Amino acid sequence: MTEQCPHRTVYFISDGTGITAESFGQSLLAQFEHIKFDHFTLPYIDTEGKAFQVVEELTKLQDMGKRPLVFSTIIDETINRIIRNAPVYRIDIFDAFMPDLENELKLHAIHQVGKKRSITSGHKYNQRIDAVHFALDNDDGAKTRFYNQADIIIVGVSRCGKTPTCIYMGLQFGIRAANYPITEDDGDMTRIPKALQPYKNKLFGLTISPERLAAIRDERRPNSRYSSSRQCVRELEEVELMYAQQNVPYLDTTHYSVEEISTRIIAQMGIERRLK
Repeated sequence: MTEQCPHRTVYFISDGTGITAESFGQSLLAQFEHIKFDHFTLPYIDTEGKAFQVVEELTKLQDMGKRPLVFSTIIDETINRIIRNAPVYRIDIFDAFMPDLENELKLHAIHQVGKKRSITSGHKYNQRIDAVHFALDNDDGAKTRFYNQADIIIVGVSRCGKTPTCIYMGLQFGIRAANYPITEDDGDMTRIPKALQPYKNKLFGLTISPERLAAIRDERRPNSRYSSSRQCVRELEEVELMYAQQNVPYLDTTHYSVEEISTRIIAQMGIERRLK
């Protein structure tokens, strides 16, 4: 009889978007690969009434013998006190670090909800939006006349992760990222396309395993030459030869998320993050 993978229920709770709680919690839970986690996110728990409802929901799970895990980022002290009454295993980032930081700085934190978001308002918000628009306007080699404004130009075969990487770099870091597909239409795939030659110092290549590429392409065009293993292998061999011969730095994206891909590119290329 096959042993079933144990399950645990996880809640990400915040009086804001919940993104920080999710990122922090997911990073920790990723280290426990033999447990299946059922995730629930409860954002904007920003009133006492909502907090009491959350405690009631969590208490019902406890009564059923399913003690949930809770990762929270509750900055409001009153709401935090209510959530603490829930019968759960709870980790709160602010609870864990804020008291020691207040002690070190000899100041009491303002405990203002949304403060991080207010910091990024104004010109930084506009930078973020402009960078995303740049990524969309310069996607898939549709335009090349604005490449002189790019911080980086991501290249690679079709469906290797160029577009999501460019959009994420714009949204998260305000980096102007364009992307250009290396295809048979450019002729010899082992040479840098003519449109990219003036910007060689901005180029960064992506590659991926042939098996993964074939699976991704098959979802788009099943049973086609485009998605065949033979075609994927050939294209990847040629583009990787181009990277090596033309000294284009590159990264294998097979086992990386878009967040990891973006961060590794920034570190390797020494690109300054516009949003800090």
